[in-house]
Amino acid sequence: MRASSTEAVSPRQVPLGPIYAALFVQVLINTGTYLAGKRAMEELPPVTVVLWRFLLSATVFCLLLLFTPGPKLPPRSEWRRVLMLGLLAGPINQMLFFYGLSHSTASHAALLYALTPLGVYLVSLARGHERPSSRATLGILTALAGVVVLLLGRGLASARGSLLGDLLILAAVSAWVVYTTEGKPFAAAHGPLRSTAWSMVAAAVLLLPVTPFALEPGRTFSASLSALGSIAYLAILTSVVAYLIWYYALSKVPASRVAIFSNLQPATTALAAWLLLGESLHWGLALGGGLVIAGVRLTQSAPLAPVPPRALEEMVEAPVLEDSGRARG
Repeated sequence: MRASSTEAVSPRQVPLGPIYAALFVQVLINTGTYLAGKRAMEELPPVTVVLWRFLLSATVFCLLLLFTPGPKLPPRSEWRRVLMLGLLAGPINQMLFFYGLSHSTASHAALLYALTPLGVYLVSLARGHERPSSRATLGILTALAGVVVLLLGRGLASARGSLLGDLLILAAVSAWVVYTTEGKPFAAAHGPLRSTAWSMVAAAVLLLPVTPFALEPGRTFSASLSALGSIAYLAILTSVVAYLIWYYALSKVPASRVAIFSNLQPATTALAAWLLLGESLHWGLALGGGLVIAGVRLTQSAPLAPVPPRALEEMVEAPVLEDSGRARG
C-alpha cells in the first residue's frame, strides 16, 4: 500500500487548533471507554459486548452514509483494504482489547496503549511515511517517561495486572498501530467519514459469523441500565465519535502526531478513576502528567522535512482516487 502524500506535508499548512482540540475530546472519550468496558463486562462476556458495540455503530454509520452526499460504497479497488482495516479494528483489536481488559485494570490498559505513538512513529519511519526528527523522537520518549512515572507512582504491584491480560492488550496495541498507519492514506483519499464508516461496517460484517453464538439478546436486554448504557457509550461515543475524530486528524496531520495523544490517556484515566471510582491520586500523576504534556508539545512542534518528490506525485493522485471512488459509488 502506498503512503499518502499528506504524511510528508507540514501540518502548519492547516489550522492545528481545532484538530488538537478534537483529539483532546477523543482522549476524554477513550478514557471513558476503559471504564465503560469494565462496567459492561461485569454482566456480559467480552465477545457479546464487542458484537453489540459494532452492530450498533455499523447501523449508525449506515444511516450517516445514507444521508451524506457522495458514494455509499467504497470503490472495488479498495474493498481489500477496507476489509483489512475492518479486521484490524474489530475482530483483532477490540476482541484482544476486551479480553485483555477483562483480565487487567482500566488504568493499566491505558498505560499499555501509551506505547501507540512509539509504534506508529517507528512503522511510519520504516515505510517512509515520515522523516526522522530528533525533536519528535525526544517528545515521544519524554511522554513515554511520563507514562513510566505514572506506573511507578501507582506501584508496580497494583498496576501490573495479569500476564495474560497484559499480553492480549499489547497485541491489541500492535493491531491499533497498524490500523493507524494503514488508515492514514485511506482517510486522506476518501475523507474521515467514509473511511471510518466503511471500516466499521466491515468490522461488523466480519463479526457476523459469531452472532448466533455470542449475541445473547435475552441476557443482554436483562442486564442493568448501567451495563446497557456502557454498551451504548462504546457503540456511539467510542466507535462513532472517537473514530471519526481519529480519522479526521489522520487525514490532516502525520500519524505520529495524532498517536502521541494516546500518551494523555494514563493521566486522564487516573483522574477519571479518582472521580468515578474513588481511587486515590498520587505524586506520580503530577510529575508523570507534566512529562506527558511536555512530550506531546515537543512532538507537535517538531519541524517536518520537505516533501519528497514521490510524495508530490501522490498529492496529485489522491484527489483522482477520490473522484474515481465517487464515480463508482
